[in-house]
Amino acid sequence: MKYAIIDIETTGMGIQGNKITEIAVFIYNGKEVVEEYDTLVNPECNIPYAITRLTGIDNTMVTSAPKFYEIAKKLILLTKDCVFVAHNVNFDYNVIHKEFSELGFPFKRKKLCTIRLSRKLIPGLPSYSLGKLCASQGIKINDRHRAKGDAEATVTLFEKLLKLDNNSVFDSFLKTRSRQATLPPLLPKKIFDLLPEQTGVYYFKNEKGDIIYIGKAINIKKRVLSHFYDKKNKEVALSQQIANITFEITGSELVALLLESAEIKHHFPIFNRAQRRTNESYGIFSYEDRSGIIHLAYNRLKFTPKPLIKCYNVTECRLVLEQLCEKYELCPKYCHLQSNVTSCFHYQIKKCKGICRNKEPKEAYNERVNQLINELSIDHKNYIITENGRKSNEKAFVLIEKGVYQGYGYTTNNNIMTSLKIYKSLVVQQKDNRDVQRIINGFRKKNENCLLEIQ
Repeated sequence: MKYAIIDIETTGMGIQGNKITEIAVFIYNGKEVVEEYDTLVNPECNIPYAITRLTGIDNTMVTSAPKFYEIAKKLILLTKDCVFVAHNVNFDYNVIHKEFSELGFPFKRKKLCTIRLSRKLIPGLPSYSLGKLCASQGIKINDRHRAKGDAEATVTLFEKLLKLDNNSVFDSFLKTRSRQATLPPLLPKKIFDLLPEQTGVYYFKNEKGDIIYIGKAINIKKRVLSHFYDKKNKEVALSQQIANITFEITGSELVALLLESAEIKHHFPIFNRAQRRTNESYGIFSYEDRSGIIHLAYNRLKFTPKPLIKCYNVTECRLVLEQLCEKYELCPKYCHLQSNVTSCFHYQIKKCKGICRNKEPKEAYNERVNQLINELSIDHKNYIITENGRKSNEKAFVLIEKGVYQGYGYTTNNNIMTSLKIYKSLVVQQKDNRDVQRIINGFRKKNENCLLEIQ
């Protein structure tokens, strides 16, 4: 078997915009290098200063270098019938594959990753970066961060790995169904193999154990694998850092969505951009003053034990109050939309019936406010949303108390109760927020038959 041991230097602008600036290829027949090729490559775009500082390759050096299409045929012939080998193979392979795709050529080779091979054959090292790995094995790298120097070191490392392979590790890695060439370089295959094909939440962790991404899936294993096939810049960058995956089975897709949202807000993973905000909630409430007039006002939710409506910022509170004020012909002064005035602006434009000028009986005004309160209370009942649980004899439930999400829990199939008190004793307490309400409302619209009112 022949191996094409390859290293490239690039412009470093993510997989989608990454262009090759240098490439080195060593053809190894299992015993010795039989052919080698290296060249600078004109990327036909600017090389960022930070990349020049790392590699030493600048725009002037590549001006007269061949463009990729000029060396494409050479690379095809050179790597034909070879296994594509690189340190962190998916990076080099994907960049080269994209270059060929832009030329309309379907470049396809079997792959081996020297990081994954090293983790299997030289276990227990603190780091498997090329520099630190070679240092630990006494392999000298001449001209670090240049394609030829790094490729030569990878050849020496590859020879050592071949000699250490007494249990056909190479053969197992090359099997079509092994997925060894697909999995992230730092992720042990046994961890991936343990992932369930069930609904739940999964956590990607880096080498330090930090959570870097949280996701939900109907089939955890299938969804996790899709990250590794995705060639978007974010997914490629994410895959390079995954060293461990943990999970929590929920059974219910709704519970998975809610748990994912809560966990993102708790851990703030660097690769989760959506749902990271944690807006403080506000509530609109009513109270009666000394004169017997009912007011509408707003405050932070923790100071509003019985909110009529829940909002997520002051602007939203004021907007809702303005809409209610308009609909029920209420007074902005008594809705706390105007202050330090003897009569409201609505009275001047004849939209207020004069409660602020003592021209409307407070009983008539309060009747309209109470009508508003009664209508708003219709959707503030206590109810649960039921779904399948984690096991065949289990039900998952989501608890809503007076319009506010309380959390989720599990009960047996034959133990569906109607008592709020019992459900509250079983619930895993969670925080309510805008994202949670969006998730629940979206689910309710599609699954009204899953709702059960409780007392």
